[in-house]
Amino acid sequence: MKVFSAALIAAAAAPAAAFAPARSFGVRAPTELEAKKSIEDIADELKGKKVLVRCDVNVPLDGKTITDDTRIRSSIPTIEFLKEKGAIVTVCSHLGRPKDGPEDKFSLGPCAERMGELLGQEVTLAPDCIGDEVAKIVADAKEGDVIMLENTRFYKEETKNEPEFVEKLAAPFDLFVNDAFGTAHRAHASTEGVTKFLSPAVSGFLLAKELEYLDGAVSNGEKPMAAIVGGSKVSSKITVLEALLDKCDKIIIGGGMVFTFLKAKGLSVGTSLVEDDFVDTAKDVLAKAEKLGKTILLPSDIIVANEFSPDAETQIVKADAIPDGWMGLDNGPDATAEQKEFLADCKTVIMNGPMGVFEFEKFNKGTFGIVDILADLTEGGATTIIGGGDSVAACEQSGKASKMSHISTGGGASLELLEGKVLPGVAALADK
Repeated sequence: MKVFSAALIAAAAAPAAAFAPARSFGVRAPTELEAKKSIEDIADELKGKKVLVRCDVNVPLDGKTITDDTRIRSSIPTIEFLKEKGAIVTVCSHLGRPKDGPEDKFSLGPCAERMGELLGQEVTLAPDCIGDEVAKIVADAKEGDVIMLENTRFYKEETKNEPEFVEKLAAPFDLFVNDAFGTAHRAHASTEGVTKFLSPAVSGFLLAKELEYLDGAVSNGEKPMAAIVGGSKVSSKITVLEALLDKCDKIIIGGGMVFTFLKAKGLSVGTSLVEDDFVDTAKDVLAKAEKLGKTILLPSDIIVANEFSPDAETQIVKADAIPDGWMGLDNGPDATAEQKEFLADCKTVIMNGPMGVFEFEKFNKGTFGIVDILADLTEGGATTIIGGGDSVAACEQSGKASKMSHISTGGGASLELLEGKVLPGVAALADK
């Protein structure tokens, strides 16, 4: 065992209360969100109000067909709550990365249709997100109606957070609810800018739940606490890895970034992915872990392939015996068994990044194996938190997403929060 001494939202249609902060992490300092107002704090002020809600319905599409509606489902409890309180609800969101104005393939039409199905009522799609026609649609709406504005990123001013555009976006509305954790790390017009024109600006249930778990667990989670950091590159995870090293008792490193660490230990890695510019960084992480008395676990065996292909020839080798011309694409069975033992006593576990190329069936055993371990830990009473798009996708594919304590809807936002950064979309909300 290579131990280096160192260191869905599945119930979207549930009652709104189910998406209020779901867990208390003991006597502690308040999380970033707990000092902010939520829709529950202004429940008596909502009747008849025109409410702009920033949701994250940036869902994957195959043409006009939604292939995963998780983000739309996760927005429903907040919208239902607002409706029940007599608000006139208007949802705004982005979809994809349009380059030069409106593009039909990035229209929110499919999202409005799916949201309507989930709500059991028509969701009117506005033809734009600003302008007189939008203002008229909102003005003519009745209490309990739901409108969806067209893609905010059809305007470059959205990401630039330009004040003139922000003012036009906010003009038809009385107050603002941010329920889009996936974009809370961006100071865009629809996440941060509108808070300068709409008051109060408060959080929805999804945003509250995300921060309660990600911020609350990392800051005040029950010990022993472990982090599983995977993915292809050290460069994209180094900041979060260093932050988690300060807070966690144990760290598991997996995925392509493993080979930069193995090279840092002087081992041959064949043709495996290595970031040569980050070898010294990996050495520093191992040294820091040792200084802190933390434990880092790297895989003891590796599934290697002769090429990057779903049909590649494979073999299982020890991590210190990767042959020339072969690349590592997954953890071996010994590594998974050691991870199970390593995590057995942990009470809080955060996973960000897969253990291998789980998209290829030959190389999904390491990732699905760690997901199985986390499912068992959750059943035993541990808190398990899955952050990052690939980790969430792996849980969904393995069929174990519902077994986790919390599945995050935000990739970049969850990373930045785990790194300890302040999220502009949260900081801009009204204080209690």
